Formats: sequence, C-alpha cells, structure tokens
Amino acid sequence: MMKSTRKFVVVAAGSLAVFAMVSSAQAVTQVDQNVTPDVIFGSGNANGSFTTDRANGVELALRGKLRHNATGFPENTFNSNSDGTYTFQAGVAPTQASPTAEWSFEWSINSNFDGSGVNLDALTYVMGIDTDPGAGTAFLTFDPINVVSPDFWDHSIGDNSTTDATDSVAGKDGVPGDFATYSALIANNNVAQNSWKPHWFIGGFDPTVTGTYDFYITASNGAGELARVDAQIIVVPEPASLALLGLGGLAMLRRRA
Repeated sequence: MMKSTRKFVVVAAGSLAVFAMVSSAQAVTQVDQNVTPDVIFGSGNANGSFTTDRANGVELALRGKLRHNATGFPENTFNSNSDGTYTFQAGVAPTQASPTAEWSFEWSINSNFDGSGVNLDALTYVMGIDTDPGAGTAFLTFDPINVVSPDFWDHSIGDNSTTDATDSVAGKDGVPGDFATYSALIANNNVAQNSWKPHWFIGGFDPTVTGTYDFYITASNGAGELARVDAQIIVVPEPASLALLGLGGLAMLRRRA
C-alpha cells in the first residue's frame, strides 16, 4: 500500500486492519474520521473521511478531495479507500488549466483536541509532501504552522468551539496578512486547517501522470514526536485510458500502489 516504511494500525468504525510496516511509535491511525471541532476552512465543506492520529492531546488529519468535478466545481467527494489511501483520476481538472489536477489534499492540526494539549505555537510540525509519483518517495518537508511565510497566513485558525463562520484568517481573498496577526492567532488557538492543490508545492507536477503521492504530518515537543499521520493519494488513469491499459496494465498499477 504505502510507499513509506512506517508501521501503524488503522482503525475504522467497526473494523480493524493492520498495515505491515515498520515504526517505533506504533501510532494508532483511524480512518474515515471527523476532525475536531469540524471543518472550518469555508462553508460547504463537509467533515469526515479524514485519516487521523490522536495522541498526547494532539489530533493530526489528512484526506484527499475532489477539488474540481466534471463541471469544474468542488464537491464533498473524498474517494477514501478506508485504509489511509484516496483514489482519483489522472488528468487536468475540468474547466481548469494545466497543471491543476482534479484532486487536492486537505489537512487539520489540533494541538489540544481533548483539553490535555497546548496551543499551536507550543509545538513544532513537519509536513511531508511526496514529489515523486513513482514507486519511490522524495519528500518536500516544512513546518506548516511556524514557518514565517505569507503562504500560510490563509490557514483557517480557531479552537474547539470554532465553526466555518467564526474561524480567523490572517490574510485571504487578496487581503494581505501580516506576521504579527498570524503569530497572535497561533499563540492563542489550537486548530489550523487548509486545503491545498498539489502543483502549489510539487515542482514540475503533471496531473496526467498516474502513480502515488504520500503525505504525512508530525507534531513534536522538546521531548520528541507526539503524533504522526500518514495518507496516500493514488492517481489512476482516466476511464478512456484505463480501457486501453487492459488487465495487464491494471495489475501493474496495483503493484505500484
């Protein structure tokens, strides 16, 4: 399944599946979950279908989403395979220009989901974005919370009572943010969320290429890693291309994923 080598137990509602991978943390990853308090980055975005890890007061979550449907609009379609993977078709998104894919990835960080944690700026984070659709991985890594970057000032930020109508954003919709406002938000809140397109981060991204992209988020304090979540986007051929592949091509894709 995953191209990474971390071992975790995947718990779905009413079922249990085990990934045969390697890890020292033995993190418990739950699939097809809601995040706390809800999805707060814009109205109309449904909760659910997140792959999550909840540990030490921290909740980390990732999911894939159909960002552009046949008419070019987003919808609450996540294509979860209920094992930490999400499947989408290759190709340029309808009504969009290349390199926009039909899918995006969405994430949520809650540093105090159960009242036993801290505010966002008290921890450090690593987000890994796999830039290699092939069998290997080549991760772009960065801290999505504490990096001084205007690119992150449009995070939706709040606490465990925030809704999509009451979230705070340092800057969005053409209104510039500033570091002081953003710093105050992460110092006084415990939830940050966003929805991102892959070509914003993956240099030379080609939405027509099939393959797999791995994603992860970790949260740490001075003593070490507190939580980690891993998820994977599987990009498969469009139906017309799929028919040309035949059964042999399908078997090859399954082995790569």
